[in-house]
Amino acid sequence: MNHDRYDDDYIAAILGDVKTVALVGASANMNRPSYFVTKYLAAKGYTPIPVNPGLAGQEILGHIVYATLADVPGQVDMVDIFRNSEAALEVTREAIRLKDKLGLKVVWMQLTVRNDQAAADAEAAGLRVVMNRCPKIEYGRLSGEIGWAGVNAGVLTSKRPRLGIGFQNQRISTPKSS
Repeated sequence: MNHDRYDDDYIAAILGDVKTVALVGASANMNRPSYFVTKYLAAKGYTPIPVNPGLAGQEILGHIVYATLADVPGQVDMVDIFRNSEAALEVTREAIRLKDKLGLKVVWMQLTVRNDQAAADAEAAGLRVVMNRCPKIEYGRLSGEIGWAGVNAGVLTSKRPRLGIGFQNQRISTPKSS
């Protein structure tokens, strides 16, 4: 797969399919991107699972932090990597080793994180891969919410948005094929 560009349907299918997201490199610091991605995903109905060995046993936004992916007791649909590009390879290899135990479907690498070897390994193991993207931004872009901040979402439609519960809460329309 070409990881320089992703079709909107590919991203929407992933975001529509996953329910639980392990955020590797999660931070309790409210000024860090991983903190507000955790908060946003929880508000959209995902179950975030923070993973950070330095914070293991503590809570981030009411969710218990685990030291490693191997310590996560339940199912994980997607691993969201908040580590640098070099570290993403080892995180991805750990995710591949635990793929069956966790029920893993997707490896997602955050903005500025790209490791082509990790992507090739994950795809060879049957996982979908996204690199150098943020699920919070992609969700906001595909749902139209990002337009509220004056950002061009790059999506033109005459369809009414799918509304979620709460004030100004839109949902992604997933492709029919998924």
